[in-house]
Amino acid sequence: MGTPGPARIDLLRTKQRALPRSPGTGYPATVKENQHRPRATEDRKLLQAAPYADTTFLETDAWRALRILGEFVEGFDTLARLGPAVTVFGSARTRPDDPTYAAAEQIGARLAERGFTVITGGGPGIMEAANRGCQGAGGYSVGCSIELPHEQQSNPYLDLEIRFRYFFVRKMMFVKYAQGFVIFPGGYGTLDELFESVTLVQTGKIEHFPIVLFGSSYWRGLLDWLADPAAREGKLDPADIRLLKVTDDPDEACDVLVESRIRAAEARTERNAGTPRRGG
Repeated sequence: MGTPGPARIDLLRTKQRALPRSPGTGYPATVKENQHRPRATEDRKLLQAAPYADTTFLETDAWRALRILGEFVEGFDTLARLGPAVTVFGSARTRPDDPTYAAAEQIGARLAERGFTVITGGGPGIMEAANRGCQGAGGYSVGCSIELPHEQQSNPYLDLEIRFRYFFVRKMMFVKYAQGFVIFPGGYGTLDELFESVTLVQTGKIEHFPIVLFGSSYWRGLLDWLADPAAREGKLDPADIRLLKVTDDPDEACDVLVESRIRAAEARTERNAGTPRRGG
């Protein structure tokens, strides 16, 4: 092929200088040497601190699943010993001079006097009123608050507050640790809780779980719609509408909840009496 010309020699030298050098020799590393360099294993990545720790894994679904599990564990552990409890829902926008604020405060007090813990979403409005009434009557007042894009202040009438990132975990706590709901006028969040709870009762997922709608004038339009067109067109059984108890009287609302607690206790006694003793 002959001797390479000057241009060819310069090109070869340039490529040679670009090759990786073996440590301490200054000579180009061989292919074999390159193959034996340590690979970036997962253990090595885990222990690597410099230049910066990789925190992108915190945004993966697998890590979110662990955080969700952690929220469930914290909620179960914190709320398991509450005893009989009632969850009160309603608008966070209800002002203290609104008549429904006073009614929620009365119901919170009546429930405390009858031995119930009062659970709310921990925020202002109806939630504040129910917690305030409960605490003022010497009851145990609980708030299950939620992380929101626009920070919502917790109300100052909580004996216990637990904060959640995820709505569905929070909703589980509202249902699992309550023996009934009192639902005041409210917006999307209140309606979400209303239909979540009535669906669980209607499908038999929970029993002896009264749902009291407070404020007949506010709820009348919804109840009329459930009757016609929903029930008339066969979208739901007319009997399912009767799962919702409507009242304007705080004492009547509390009576519904107390009676349900009594029925639940009687049902447990009957089940226990019908269970044969071991070794008998």
